[in-house]
Amino acid sequence: MSLWWWILIAAAVAYATKVAGYLVPRRWLESGRALRVAGCLTIGLLASLTVTNAFVSGSSVVLDARLGALAAAAVALLLRAPFLVVVLSGAVAAALLRLAGWG
Repeated sequence: MSLWWWILIAAAVAYATKVAGYLVPRRWLESGRALRVAGCLTIGLLASLTVTNAFVSGSSVVLDARLGALAAAAVALLLRAPFLVVVLSGAVAAALLRLAGWG
């Protein structure tokens, strides 16, 4: 099979999954358990994406300026800074660490 067949199959599966979501009864989605599971899944997926982007480069684990940027953003979050300040603190930390030669 060529790559385009795999792309079309993946698109069909994604579309079928979306359509299946519309077929789920509303009372299942409004239950407390479904809301808790959805909230936990969202947090888990975001945490795994953050860790993957912060520590992985290609197929290896790398500790570079992204680690410092993540730490600076975490400190800003702990200090309850606005979102823009969190993003800017991470960017400035990464730039300074790269300027210092770490990464």
